[in-house]
Amino acid sequence: MEQLVWETAEELDQKLAQRVRKIRKRRSISQMKLASMSGVSYGSIKRFETTGQISLISLTKIAMALDIADELRNIFTQVPYRNIQEVINERN
Repeated sequence: MEQLVWETAEELDQKLAQRVRKIRKRRSISQMKLASMSGVSYGSIKRFETTGQISLISLTKIAMALDIADELRNIFTQVPYRNIQEVINERN
């Protein structure tokens, strides 16, 4: 059975950017300060927060600067099996 996709990739990217922005603001960190802390350019951070577009390495650097790298580390750690065949495949 195929799952329905409720969001586009772009919408998911935008939601991720909004979450990161919220965390940045909660911690009273400006975009310029985050750029300095993370080594990611100010323009990249600004673009990420407005469009959701960013490289994975930049996202990782931002997460480390905001002390939320564990969230990235845990992102795919508890993915449920979709069917019994996936369980069998993993054991092989």
